[in-house]
Amino acid sequence: MQALGVVQQGADILTRPAVPFDLPAEHEVASAVVDRLLAAASQISRVHAFAKGMGLAAPQIGIARAAAIILPAGGDSAPIILLNPVVTEVSEETDEQYEGCLSFFDVRGMVPRPLHLDIEHSAYDGHQTITRFDNGLARLVAHEVDHLCGRLYTSRMRPCVQPIPVEEYRGTGQPWTTRR
Repeated sequence: MQALGVVQQGADILTRPAVPFDLPAEHEVASAVVDRLLAAASQISRVHAFAKGMGLAAPQIGIARAAAIILPAGGDSAPIILLNPVVTEVSEETDEQYEGCLSFFDVRGMVPRPLHLDIEHSAYDGHQTITRFDNGLARLVAHEVDHLCGRLYTSRMRPCVQPIPVEEYRGTGQPWTTRR
């Protein structure tokens, strides 16, 4: 993934909170960042298939701004664009699944996540919206919002649980199924 321009674990930009956009004043800057995210995701998708969907946060391509995109599983839906996202509500109900990350693609880790979460996010014109995400999509969104807060999924893993090499991971090419 590094060869495709994805910033790798250990880089300082991945552990710092991203800078929010001043919208609508910075709408052109935000649009340019989203365009770069979409271009990077397209290039990455040509190299690797993502049965569970894929997300990419601006810090992962070296831009310390609060933007992320989510490409839902199946590839039929339009990308979800999140500008200045903030988690406003999470369900008490959780699910623990393996996650991967483009910034350290050679391992997978078991991560508990809420089954539902609400995210307040901005449009380019500054309008705020709250969107509810469920199940696997909630997991993808939570992962990317964590990136924008300077947090990697490994910090969400239970104590004493370690990531496993991708060669040992058996969920490749399969969608997430919710386990309660």
